[in-house]
Amino acid sequence: MEKIDILDVDTNRLNFLAKELRDGKIFIFPTSTVYGICANAFNKTAVKNIYDIKKRSTKKPLIVLACDTDMVLEITDGLNLTQKKLADIFWPGGLTIILNKKNCIDDIVTGGNRSIAIRVDESDFLRNIIAKAQVPIVAPSANFSTKPCQVDCKNIDYNLQNKVDYVIDAGCIKDGEESTIVKVIDDKIQILREGKIKKSDFVNHGFKILQ
Repeated sequence: MEKIDILDVDTNRLNFLAKELRDGKIFIFPTSTVYGICANAFNKTAVKNIYDIKKRSTKKPLIVLACDTDMVLEITDGLNLTQKKLADIFWPGGLTIILNKKNCIDDIVTGGNRSIAIRVDESDFLRNIIAKAQVPIVAPSANFSTKPCQVDCKNIDYNLQNKVDYVIDAGCIKDGEESTIVKVIDDKIQILREGKIKKSDFVNHGFKILQ
């Protein structure tokens, strides 16, 4: 494991890390919500390694991060009007939307489901490295399953850190909180997990909430 201070990542190092990510290496990255353990979503072996490292059931799907909406459209069946409105308002940010995936995303990423949980993260660093790698990433929280998520790199279990190739240390994530996960059903919002984006945020933007 190599630990790298995010402030030490210049253009050359960013290009190198993007290649490592594309080639299947495992990272711990700071996102705008919590620290995540991340890998190339197109690399089935790397994704399997994430499940093994976290001791997570392969029946539990992984959240996927893209660098922008264009990348989201490349790996999903697209956005309906309500989903597009959500994306326009809350991306980049702490909102994960359930969409239908294309076959380029292996079923291991989604726990065998046809749907995928995806978001565009607010972190400039993370979006830049995804864009340079030219691949979406799986990004569950950087913790062993059943253990708490972490917003400060120094609190991430050292046994977990030792199982990855690179740890990008950005210190403590300000206002760190897990993403909110939603599904759109008949143009209404079903909140599957409330996190950084609150129910009131949706209501204030005119969305109807499925009770």
